[in-house]
Amino acid sequence: MTPKPDETSDPREGSGPRETSGPREPSGPRLDERITGALVGAAVGDALGGPVEGYSPDQILERHGGRVHGIVGPWNGDAWRTARPIAPYHKGDGHVTDDTLMTHALVRVYVQVRDHLDAYAIADHLVPDLMTNPRWIPELEAQALPLHRVFLAEKWLVARLHYGHVDPREAGVGNIVNCGAAMYMAPVGLVNAANPRAAYAEALDIAGAHQSSYGREAAGVFAAAVAAACTPGATPDAIISTCLSLAKDGTRAAIEKVCEVAGAHTDFESALVPLRKAITPYDTVGPDYRQPSLGARRPSRLHAIEELPIALAMLLVANGDYRQAVLGAVNYGRDCDSIATMAGALSGALGSPPPQDWSKTVAEASRLDLWEPPRALTEVTREIHARDIHRHRAHEAAFTALEGRGCSD
Repeated sequence: MTPKPDETSDPREGSGPRETSGPREPSGPRLDERITGALVGAAVGDALGGPVEGYSPDQILERHGGRVHGIVGPWNGDAWRTARPIAPYHKGDGHVTDDTLMTHALVRVYVQVRDHLDAYAIADHLVPDLMTNPRWIPELEAQALPLHRVFLAEKWLVARLHYGHVDPREAGVGNIVNCGAAMYMAPVGLVNAANPRAAYAEALDIAGAHQSSYGREAAGVFAAAVAAACTPGATPDAIISTCLSLAKDGTRAAIEKVCEVAGAHTDFESALVPLRKAITPYDTVGPDYRQPSLGARRPSRLHAIEELPIALAMLLVANGDYRQAVLGAVNYGRDCDSIATMAGALSGALGSPPPQDWSKTVAEASRLDLWEPPRALTEVTREIHARDIHRHRAHEAAFTALEGRGCSD
């Protein structure tokens, strides 16, 4: 398509035709602001939730003498390395967890590929990154391979793809079904900003290397939610409506039920118990997060991960406000670092960024430049969008030719 005389196109911006009189004012936050809000917001939520992960709201209340309202220290104080030998991690004091390590790893894959991803990109790029590139791991307080920090569900990627040579599209089958893939899918939603259906499809493909069943479904729906949050004029209600239009089986039912309950609350304190009650029929882990039930994390069309519906519910309760959504997620307990990661990404993408003092503290404590991944992903997102426009126009021209219509028609 040839631009009209009074229009120009800038493929770097991926914006298509625009008037020469000047750039159009964005409706709400710009793309770069939304990407920064989402990725920094996810990392900060992760760091806030880490030290109280696995505990109940009542246990959190007792341990901290009230609700958590910001960055706190490790649950077991100076004994953080030995109190739970299976997880000798310094959770707290502003340290991000594996949610952020995996999110940043996926950003690096986008930076390498500079186009949409699929399951093969996970095998070809993400797995080697986890295995071969030492990085500062905040919870270990050491330079180490990310593989040495990630949970068993993420180590599965290495076992299946690198050592097992399984077809990446099917490698997730057999893994425990949890939020492992969903927790780092925010970049997929951002690359597909304002196109939730495309984000859903891309995340499902990527997550096939990692998860199956409702774990894979949650990855697709979370990516779609982030893409929907980037839509100008988006609201929490609109995001949830988008999720319900795409989600399948137990994931859809859980989101619908939990968000219906959330709609009756405007404060996370009153919502904590009702939300847990609402998600219980869909959650396989059971009442004691540290002692999962025998049916935990098995494939099912009737169940859902707990984290995504609760994150959406907290976004709704907070009406999109970052601080309230993330604090609600943190004080919910259980897998609250992942819940807060998702709630932080969604509210950040909506245009409610994390408080600057939280972001600064987390960046310094974790020894991470939290603003470099958003800068890199914004650049790549613009490139991918420009390619998408080119591909769409090529298809449009081909389809027009198939119909036998000329330009004059």
